[in-house]
Amino acid sequence: MHSFLKAVGFDKIGNIKLEEILSQVVDQPNYMNMAEDSQGNTFVEFSKDFGESIGITVCGGYSENEEFQMDYYYPYFRGSRVTSEESIEIERHSEKESYAAVCDELKVGVTLVFYLQNVAEYLQEKSKWEKGFKPQLSATLAGLASEGKILLPIIKSEKQILENEKTTQTRNHLIAAAREGDEDAIESLTLEDIDTYSMLSRRIVNEDIFSIVDTSFMPYGIESDQYAVLGEILNVSQTTNRITDQKIYTITIDTNDLIYDICINEDDMLGVPEVGRRFKGKIWLQGMVKVRN
Repeated sequence: MHSFLKAVGFDKIGNIKLEEILSQVVDQPNYMNMAEDSQGNTFVEFSKDFGESIGITVCGGYSENEEFQMDYYYPYFRGSRVTSEESIEIERHSEKESYAAVCDELKVGVTLVFYLQNVAEYLQEKSKWEKGFKPQLSATLAGLASEGKILLPIIKSEKQILENEKTTQTRNHLIAAAREGDEDAIESLTLEDIDTYSMLSRRIVNEDIFSIVDTSFMPYGIESDQYAVLGEILNVSQTTNRITDQKIYTITIDTNDLIYDICINEDDMLGVPEVGRRFKGKIWLQGMVKVRN
């Protein structure tokens, strides 16, 4: 049983019910795609929506007698917007024909690793590329949350908001320059980090950490594509799993100007999500990649 099935509304369904649902995905998919995989075999991808933008994908191949054999499945949530246009590298997982994408995202200051959703489409595009060719890719990211809670926003004046935007832009330019080996930029970032640490050390004595830190995006646990996130809520809607009738929140979040969507089972949410409040939770990051024109 996949640990993030509950995020798309499949909680306590049992193995027998799960097999029925997976059979339904293969027999009545909303999307079906196939391509030649890295071993030269036919890779097939079936996806079925069980609510708005949520569902299950089943991947595998056909045997010699044309019977489909499932290799693996996973729950998905499709994002609504392009999240990043930074340089993206894609690598195959060692144990199966699934892929991880790696993106150095300036906005959050960490290397984003996410689970690739559109594998068959990527394999089709890759087969057309000449050896050594590196296309410009964009990523539409989405997260499946295993737990979450709602925090009140930090009250900021118009002046503070403008200052924060200016500081963020300056830091992004410095990070970009540091990547190219600019020693002055590296020194400036180091001094800035020291100042930030000193400020936190002073304020944490009398203040709560979440009244100091507005948003954050940090790797969580030993899985490379899972993160602990904190961000401002820009939009909230609800969808219902058509099989289980479980309610799912779909939330658009802004973490340091990185805007992405997450879904979470209503039962796993503590608090009421509203625009302007903040979401704090643990997510499994997925995404679709497209070749930029």
